[in-house]
Amino acid sequence: MPFTYKNLQEVHKRHIVTDEELDRHIQQLVQQNPRIAEVSDRPTQKGDEVVLNYAGFCDGVQFPGGTAEKQTLVLGSGMFIPGFEEQLIDKMPGEKVDVKVKFPDAYHAPDLAGKEAVFKCELLSIRLKTPYEADDTFAKEVGGCESFAEFRHKLRQQMQQFSDQRGEMDLQDRLLKQAAETLEYTPTQEELDEAVNQQMKAFEAQLQQQGLTLEMYCSFMTTNEQELLKDMEPSARAQLRQQKAIDEIAKLENLQVSDEELGQATALVARQNNMTVEELKPYYTAQFREALVQSVLTGKVMSLIRENANVTEE
Repeated sequence: MPFTYKNLQEVHKRHIVTDEELDRHIQQLVQQNPRIAEVSDRPTQKGDEVVLNYAGFCDGVQFPGGTAEKQTLVLGSGMFIPGFEEQLIDKMPGEKVDVKVKFPDAYHAPDLAGKEAVFKCELLSIRLKTPYEADDTFAKEVGGCESFAEFRHKLRQQMQQFSDQRGEMDLQDRLLKQAAETLEYTPTQEELDEAVNQQMKAFEAQLQQQGLTLEMYCSFMTTNEQELLKDMEPSARAQLRQQKAIDEIAKLENLQVSDEELGQATALVARQNNMTVEELKPYYTAQFREALVQSVLTGKVMSLIRENANVTEE
């Protein structure tokens, strides 16, 4: 079969956001955005959210990592070391408290494990959270709308737009896979090993974000690193084939990335990371630039495949 990337056949099923999905999302937003009011006429009690400054000392010396300003804490949540939160109960806003605790013997910082410490705390405020109702008040104070009906309408539009974008991305992915399957290409063992290793690195990074190590994951899942590497081979092969197809289409269609397009891609990365382009410059290595070029080129290829496909809309 010749390499084919034009006139591909595909069905695109558009998902229409239902009333049930909209209602469920609204309830999630109500739960995630309680009304917050400051309390000043009573002392703290269990369940209150407090805002405080604190600094930790061991043997009279302030230790690194034990200082914070305007830290929020729900009393009784167990988020801080044992004994800390209890000593902040029955205190008034503005009050200063010396919280005396002992770090657990198995504390993650070895230089603090088992040691006694004093946290000099200043209670800035008490915040009481109460749930909203799904009504006009919620729409105005949280949704920035004049009425709940307006809020509901705008939210439906946003959800539909998001659904359409995901659907279009999924369609383009399926079209690219179709094209890649017609490409005569077999990766070398070296290419496959490199792709698998890259997938493993990405997987380990995901585990780290969840506070896990690869060793811990393997223990939980009763597997080992070699089995994981073997399991990653099929997806690595598919990834290599798709990348090869993208490169081949870009070559056949003489697709290029202009300086303007590269600049736009750079600005987008900066915005996504809450940075200015100037702040991003120290990270702008040759490898980073190549990744941006490849990203823009991939987008062009996928758009070309999409524009030349025969898609049945449902």
